[in-house]
Amino acid sequence: MNFLDELRSLDINDIGRWPFSIRAIVIGLIFVLVAAGGFYQFAWKPKSPQLERARAQEIELRASFEAKQRKAANFDAYKAQLEEIEQSFGTMLRQLPGKTEVPSLLVDISQTGLSASLDEKLFQPSPEMRKDFYAELPIRIRLKGTYHEIGQFVSDIAQLPRIVTLHDLEIKPDSDQPDELVLDLTAKTYRYLDEDEEAGG
Repeated sequence: MNFLDELRSLDINDIGRWPFSIRAIVIGLIFVLVAAGGFYQFAWKPKSPQLERARAQEIELRASFEAKQRKAANFDAYKAQLEEIEQSFGTMLRQLPGKTEVPSLLVDISQTGLSASLDEKLFQPSPEMRKDFYAELPIRIRLKGTYHEIGQFVSDIAQLPRIVTLHDLEIKPDSDQPDELVLDLTAKTYRYLDEDEEAGG
């Protein structure tokens, strides 16, 4: 009788009469199933959330590592870029007048209008407005002259060694002389605040 015939002839109600080899296989299978069930219930299942957290953390750490690796690979480029920004910032700071230079800059702005042959009707500096690390100095200006003289004035302001920006420009015909224009604007220059001024607010 071969093994398959033995299996067919087994009586499920009389396990004690089964051949020893088959009983050993069945007991081994039951042991494996019970051991696997016990392992799943008491070892795998309680640790499963921890494993999921570890996997999520692994993904997060891998992404963080890759981001840091990219930054490290570009470190020299970032360093060079920072040096360039600092140099640029230093150049711009040098274009801001110091506290003692502001009066001469106001004279320069006024003289720019006069050198462009404009008739200065108003030159009114307003109180300075403090920002983060600089102060803004607005100046209300009204000038009268021809179109080309106004163009020359704007061009000359742009050529000043200090930063001066023009805002709220309004050009209208002069009611007394139709061939001339009246220019109203706010010129703004900027002054770098020294450490004492920044600390004092």
